[in-house]
Amino acid sequence: MSLLPRVCVLAALLISSHAVAADAPVFRAGASVVDISPEKFPVIVNAMFEERSADKVVDRLEARCLVLDDGATRIGFAIVDTCMMPRDLLDRAKELASKESGIPVERMLISATHTHSAPAAMGCLGSRADPEYAASLPPKIAKGIIDAAKRLEAARVGWAIVEDWEHTFNRRWIRRPDRMLNDPFGVRNVRANMHPGHESKDATGPSGPVDPALSVLAVQTREGKPLALLANYSQHYYGSPLLSSDYYGRFAKHIAEGLGADERFVAMMSQGTSGDLMWMDYSAPRKEIGYDAYAKEVAGRALEAYRKIEWKESVPLAAAERKITLGFRLPDEKRLAAGRAVMEKLKGVPPRNQPEIYALESVYLHERPTAELKLQAIRIGELGIAAMPNEVYALTGLKIKAQSPFASTFNIELANGAEGYIPPPEQHPLGGYTTWPARTAGLVPEAEPKIVETVLSLLAEVAEKPARALVDEHGGYARAVLEAKPVAYWRLNDAVSPMAHDAVGKHHAAFENGVALWLPGADAGKGIKAVPPPVPNAFSGAQINRAAHFAGGRLHAEVPELKETYSVELWLWNGLPNDARDVSGYVFSRGPEGDKQNPGDHLGIGGTWKPELTGKLIFFNGNARHEVLVGRTTIAWREWHHVLLVRDGKKVTVFLNGNPEPEIAGECDVTVPAGPQPFFFGGRSDNLFNFEGKLDEVAIYDRALTAADAIAHYRSAGLQPAQQASLLAR
Repeated sequence: MSLLPRVCVLAALLISSHAVAADAPVFRAGASVVDISPEKFPVIVNAMFEERSADKVVDRLEARCLVLDDGATRIGFAIVDTCMMPRDLLDRAKELASKESGIPVERMLISATHTHSAPAAMGCLGSRADPEYAASLPPKIAKGIIDAAKRLEAARVGWAIVEDWEHTFNRRWIRRPDRMLNDPFGVRNVRANMHPGHESKDATGPSGPVDPALSVLAVQTREGKPLALLANYSQHYYGSPLLSSDYYGRFAKHIAEGLGADERFVAMMSQGTSGDLMWMDYSAPRKEIGYDAYAKEVAGRALEAYRKIEWKESVPLAAAERKITLGFRLPDEKRLAAGRAVMEKLKGVPPRNQPEIYALESVYLHERPTAELKLQAIRIGELGIAAMPNEVYALTGLKIKAQSPFASTFNIELANGAEGYIPPPEQHPLGGYTTWPARTAGLVPEAEPKIVETVLSLLAEVAEKPARALVDEHGGYARAVLEAKPVAYWRLNDAVSPMAHDAVGKHHAAFENGVALWLPGADAGKGIKAVPPPVPNAFSGAQINRAAHFAGGRLHAEVPELKETYSVELWLWNGLPNDARDVSGYVFSRGPEGDKQNPGDHLGIGGTWKPELTGKLIFFNGNARHEVLVGRTTIAWREWHHVLLVRDGKKVTVFLNGNPEPEIAGECDVTVPAGPQPFFFGGRSDNLFNFEGKLDEVAIYDRALTAADAIAHYRSAGLQPAQQASLLAR
């Protein structure tokens, strides 16, 4: 072959390569900010039970917008400084933006920051909407998206997540059974409610977990100049004067300063799944630093994530959207008639107390019995974003993240509408503000699992791979228990009610109403807050160990093959002070359900019935024989304890915290009726003096375990020697 043809071939290849590169899609991004502060005053302000008004702006309210384009798909975001926005308002904004930007409406995500210091874009509880202000929002939001699309330029993108446990906590706590509250209709049924007070002895512990993830999605120019940052954190709001963007606006300012960005840079904080989260740590003394200092601290953590980003020149984009219709919990005729009577009395004047507010809400729900929800999933490379038009509990958000097909996922709540709180089904029986039927919390209990199922299917659609299953990891303690061949082993790491999965696989049990899930489980901590990874724990390895919190309900199990000789092993965390009632609570019971004579085996913690029983483990065999065996050690309040009960004929032995010397050793007549009898954990067979606190790692054996077993299992939990010595000394 001559030199000339070779040169021609090489030239042709270079020309072809250049043409391909020129035609290759370029990833682009654009961002903008629009001032949405009201121009006329006063304005109506919602977000509390009663209506308020404001006549000035303290912190400018903004719609912060980001548009991404991978060359084939364009997606728009708008994060708006308002408490919540109705679906029809957002649909209007999307239609306006779509006409000029070309972005399909189903590829736009518009959400509220959830500041409680903004004009009312919609009516809720005792507040009306401010109609003039609400009407001003759609064109302004649309302008923000349109401007961001006009500013598209070649960019690179990346994301990172850090855990920030210092700035968000669970604000919904379970109350003691003797300190319950009334609902707005005068019924004493509130077992869990928001804001219990700091270090309150009226409450036993949080009703749900915390999502500490602080997620950051960012874009830069190809030269590395910051263009925009979209953060996501599950924290409800801080609290700021009227009118204000709350900490969300200050966060944007501190991020820009931290990056040394110019005036074109746009930072925004979106609302994560924070329906039951807040910045207050109610397990500790009150500490308030103000919303600006708080925003600066959170921004500092977000910048830590930013510095970990691995930038990508191009990633695929995708979006999927689905509508589902769900029902509201409608009033009965009596409640509806009462609501109409209140409405007639008020004649359009805003209500001024909770009974009036919820009376009116019953009428509103009757007039609108169903809601159509718009759910959404967005893909940005290997990052998934789920969007829901609700105030979502942290547990729900954590379930979505744990099952998402993406390596990294975050959730944006109050997106594409506002359809109220969606507590997980097991939270409804506990009552409280976020369960009281209203436009802000009216959906049926099965709404949450249906929303989770739909969102996961959308994430799978855009990821083009299936959602993952929830899987428990087994640490050293769990492996030790499984190696000991229990008949059943309920780890109580369940995130979905009512089934409690048996790690052995034979005897799945059922949670009754009155049990909260996925609370911090047995570990070296105090049980209110999780001891987070990355340090592996002996129970769940690299995962946080989880437990169930019992608040009147029980775990019901059927293990028919067990005879008179058996052992029960568990970890308990008592949330009720020992002087609260005659018996602090029964943690285990075997006997016929509902029998008032309660024949059977019952293990609990003594209360005030007799001074010598107070705070100590007790074994009781029912009213007919009324034999009681008592332990030696006072069970420390709000601390984890390992308990092993052995029933061998008439002989009863109980070991505590790995101590080789039995806590209880004696004899009690066997009163369990012949034939299979159910097992109950977290309560007695007759539902008297049910346990108030957490149980974890419950195992049943068909034989009598020994002191050596108790020691080995306790030590496999990996507590530090000083902690072991402290527990053994009690």
